[in-house]
This record gives sequence, C-alpha cells and structure tokens, in this order.
Amino acid sequence: MKTKRILLVACTLALLLIPTPAQADIAPPAQPPGSNLQPGAEVTQVRMVAETVLLDVSPGSSSKSLGQAHVTADFTMRNLGEAAESMAVRFPLGASDGWSGIKEIAGIRVKVAGRQVLTHRIMGEDPYRSDHQVPWSSFDVTFPPGEDVAVHVEYTLEASGEYPFIWFKYVLSSGAAWNDSIGSADIIVRLPYEPSDENVLFDSPGFTAFGTTLGGAIDGKTVRWHYEDLEPTTQDNFEVNLVMPSAWERLLAEQDNLASNPADGESWGRLGKVSKELAFSSRGKGFRAGGEFDPGAARLYQQSLQAYDKAVTLLPKDALWHAGYADLLAYHAYFERFNGTDTTEEALHALREIRTALDLAPNDPKVQEIAELISWSFPDGMKLNDKTYDYLWLTATPSPVPPTPELVELVPSETATPIPEPATPTAPSVASEATQAATPEPASKPSLPVCGSALLLPLGLVVGAFALSSRRKTG
Repeated sequence: MKTKRILLVACTLALLLIPTPAQADIAPPAQPPGSNLQPGAEVTQVRMVAETVLLDVSPGSSSKSLGQAHVTADFTMRNLGEAAESMAVRFPLGASDGWSGIKEIAGIRVKVAGRQVLTHRIMGEDPYRSDHQVPWSSFDVTFPPGEDVAVHVEYTLEASGEYPFIWFKYVLSSGAAWNDSIGSADIIVRLPYEPSDENVLFDSPGFTAFGTTLGGAIDGKTVRWHYEDLEPTTQDNFEVNLVMPSAWERLLAEQDNLASNPADGESWGRLGKVSKELAFSSRGKGFRAGGEFDPGAARLYQQSLQAYDKAVTLLPKDALWHAGYADLLAYHAYFERFNGTDTTEEALHALREIRTALDLAPNDPKVQEIAELISWSFPDGMKLNDKTYDYLWLTATPSPVPPTPELVELVPSETATPIPEPATPTAPSVASEATQAATPEPASKPSLPVCGSALLLPLGLVVGAFALSSRRKTG
C-alpha cells in the first residue's frame, strides 16, 4: 500500500512539472445553470423591464444529489415598439458537463400572463460553450405594444460541487438579447439554515474553486443581490457557493447535543471533524480562501481546535480523536507557512497528538494513514524508522527559530454560536504522563522552513488531497 502511494505521488509530481497548454482546471461534472429568457433569432423591441429569481435551496441531500434548489423566475416584459411581436421565446435546458455529456434541468413549467403554456424542445448553442449543441425549451408569446407581459418559469436545479461544498449558477447574459438594459433584477437565495460567512462562501478573490458573486445582502434566511439598468455580459453571470445543507445540519446537530450534554466526548470529536471539513478547501489547498479573505473559515478552524481539544481531554484513550486532532493541526500548519505564518507550535502539537495516537493504537489503519501524511508534510520532524516513527523535532536539540511574521490570532466573532464548557472535571493532559516523561520537550522551537525544495509546494497539494480523504473517513 505504501509503495503504491509513493508511486502515485511520484506520478502526480511528474504531471505537475511537465509544461502543458493553459486549460481550465479539471473539475467535477457541472450541472446546467439557470438562465434568463432569450428571444428568438430576430431583433426585438421587447425589453426585460424587471426580473426576480428565487433559488430555494432544499434541506439535506442524498446519495444521488449533492443538493437541489427549486427555482422560480418571474419576468416583466414590455414591448417598446409600435407593433405587436409574436415570437418563440427560448430558455436553455442544459449545458455541457465538461465530460462530453449534457445535463439538463428538471421539471420546467412556463406560464404567460398567468396561464400555463406548452413548451417545445429544440436544440441550440450551449450558454457556456458555443461549440456545443444543447437542448432548449421554446414557447410562443405575443407582446402587444406598450403593454407588460408576465412570464413565469420554474424548474429544479441540481447543485454542482464536491463534499462538503456546492454551488448554483444562473446565466444573466442571455438577457442581453432583449431590447435595452434589464431595468431591475433581483436574485434571491433562500437557505434552509441561517446564512453566515461560515456556510455561504463570500468574497474569495484569486481562489478558483469558489466564486460567489459579490454584493449579496443577508436578510433572515435569504441572501439577495439587486441590480439596476443591467447590461449583462458573461462577467455578470451569477454564482453562489454554499456548504452542503446536510453537512451544515450535522454541525448544528452536534452543537445542539453539546448544549445539553457538554461532557459528551464523542460529540465534541464529531463537531471537530465536521468543522475541520468545512474550514478547508475540497482540493487540498489549505483554507477555503485563506483566513485573510474568509473569516468564516478561520472561525470554523478555531471551533475545530476547541472541539478536538475537548474530545481528547474527555476521551484521552481514543486514538482516532487524537489522530484527527493531529491531522487538523498539521494540515493548517503546513499550508499557513506559505502565507509567511510561524506555525511551529502547531506542527509540534500535531507531532505530540499523532505520537499519542500511535502509542494508543499502533496498528490502526486510519491512525497509520494520518501519521504517514504528517511525515510527508514534515519530513524533517517525523521519520519512519523500520516500523516505528522517530519524532526528531520533539527529541533533538533544535536550532533557534529565525524571525517570522507576527502570528495574528484568529478570534471567533461575537455572533458565532457559543460552545458550552464541559460540566464535569476533565483530564489535564491530551497525552499520557508516561509518554511525556519518556520524550522530553525541546528547550527551544525547531525551525520550519517555508519551502524545503522546489518540489515541496506540488507535493503539498498531493498531501493535502490525501489529507482530505482521511478527514472524510476518520477523526
């Protein structure tokens, strides 16, 4: 198994280092976006005076769906000309999934002036890729001069994404084919939970995995975007990135349980695990968008730290929670070094936690897997010697630490959900006294290099991907 993993890492590094033409990132198959109405091929005097689009996100998910939203789109259309216009209005049903397939929205229904109309399936250009032919829904509408005509479209939209994050898209640029600008536009996302920057991924510049459209305003359980006199281009197309409802519900359930059972070590561990999953990227790149840009991720990381600490204090003999805690600390310590942060203490804490986990369960496959990942992340601090690990940073006399940028403490906001303290006395240490006595702590901190070699950053991305897999399966 270890040989296969080493070969996989070597192959991945080779692929990363071979120059290739610039292309889009490989991503999961995309679901079709929602879209504005579009007139037929003819030039029209009909203007889209107003539109309101509601994406009502469903709670939970299933093995066949990452998430769904029921979409209702209401358009007010006005003929600015002097003659009536009758045309076949179009609405895209599908888009290329990026894997030579076409995925479609489901259950489309259309009403014109309050009456349901028949729709016809036609083929047309892909709203995202002009070289693909995709299905569209076509329906006939007559627009009398100077009158408003209401058009209502509703359908089910599947989410795209990778656990634990999903996203929905809506194409505004197709509305540019109508006369003049879009007078006003409102896009509303209604969530099954209270939105915050912990579960809605706002403002993530330079981070290609996520790109929630800027300008959303939270109101109750909704987030609203408003536009006036919009001349939409592809740059205006809408996207919202969310935590999967099922994942957020798990977090809320653990918080609710701890409110009444604060001495439940297993619940603390599960809260630490789900908070960890939500704090980091699903592509092995550290924080979702970096703590500087994503304060919600920073608070989730702090919550995960606190929860794991409670778990291993209440359950000091549980190897998996110690291993999960080590995974959290090592993953964060590794990636934050590239931001110039001194993460020495986190790395040392990670080594202590994984040492405790291995002492408690040396043959547990998950503990071994996380230990191997940590040794890859910090090869100078933890090395495999035959069948056991040497913890060089914990046993050797290290050199002094060079100057590093000041570490900014990440403090949860006042509005964050409070986590109760355990009602019962707890053990004073996360590691056994025997282990601590056998391995004295160094007198000074070791130096963690920002980059050990030219291959360290690509290797880190590979390690991060493996670390994500381990976090999904264990503590």
